[in-house]
Amino acid sequence: MGVVIAVAAGTVVVVARQRAASGPAPQATTAAKTAKIERKDLSTTRTMPGTIGYGAARPLAGHQDATVTWLPRPGATIARGKQLFRADDKPVILFYGTMPLYRAIAGNNLVGKDVRIIADNLKSLGYAIGRQPAAGEHVVPQATAGSTTASASVEVKKGDGVLTDALIAAIKRWQTGAGLPVTGRVEVGDVEVQDGAVRIDSVAVQPGTPANAQLMSVTSTRKVITVSTELTDVAGIERADRVTIALPDDRTVKARVTSVGKNLTTADGSTGDTPKLTVTITAEDAHSIADLDSAAVEANFTGQTVRGVLAVPIEALVALTEGGYAVQIPTGLVAVTTGMFADGWVEINGAGITAGTDVVVSS
Repeated sequence: MGVVIAVAAGTVVVVARQRAASGPAPQATTAAKTAKIERKDLSTTRTMPGTIGYGAARPLAGHQDATVTWLPRPGATIARGKQLFRADDKPVILFYGTMPLYRAIAGNNLVGKDVRIIADNLKSLGYAIGRQPAAGEHVVPQATAGSTTASASVEVKKGDGVLTDALIAAIKRWQTGAGLPVTGRVEVGDVEVQDGAVRIDSVAVQPGTPANAQLMSVTSTRKVITVSTELTDVAGIERADRVTIALPDDRTVKARVTSVGKNLTTADGSTGDTPKLTVTITAEDAHSIADLDSAAVEANFTGQTVRGVLAVPIEALVALTEGGYAVQIPTGLVAVTTGMFADGWVEINGAGITAGTDVVVSS
């Protein structure tokens, strides 16, 4: 070892110079990587494969004792007031509603929810229908032909419509415009009721077929995400649940569950060994998936959520030989109890565990 003596500003500085020892020099230590304990919300997520399309097709049948004379082409979109098909060369019109017509809409002051369907659709199509009696009012329906007893008054209930003179006049104007016989009454099969506009998925028959049978399959006109899942996986999924959809182009879109199927079926629609339930999901922004056709996606369903818990990255956990976990904080190793694991984080609790405290994480 050599010694060098330097004098500067009256100060004697002795510097020891060590000869290089034989063998490798010691490696510099690297500071441990740390993260902060955070107070945050954690949610579990289930990811299931799905597809973008128009949803499950459903059958549409005619209800006339007639002959089919025209059918739409697959892929066509039919909206309210447009013809779905022609029977005996007369149009069968699409109306919107929640129940099919099961009787002729005829007879002054006929009351019912089916009458409301006719009234609402004609009003939406621009026909003046006049005033409809309100719930709680009473009307006297027209006596049945051949009846010898006077009709009793009927109370109009919530959701009912009444076949008033003004509504009958509106029906006649609609029939004239639609090319139907102008009778002022709507027979079963003159219109087919669906819950909205439909897209023709496939046609089951050819012109010349009886019209009182299944004629075609239809879907919604809006693209949806369909997930087929086993009964055990659908537990906890409910209508209106929020979902995040991962698209093939790496975008994610927000969506909601619109329906959870109740019938277990196989892929071909029949009962089989591995039946599935269909979950239908609608994107909150329909335009976000409008340009995708039959694409495979991932649907991320939010499960259980805990709010405002203390959490650390999973890499901060140290497994203890006696069982359980600990984390390394500035004061030492602290045993912790764990809660929910989600998105790379874990809920923890223990002595000295507070928000903002540094914990060591493995690199």
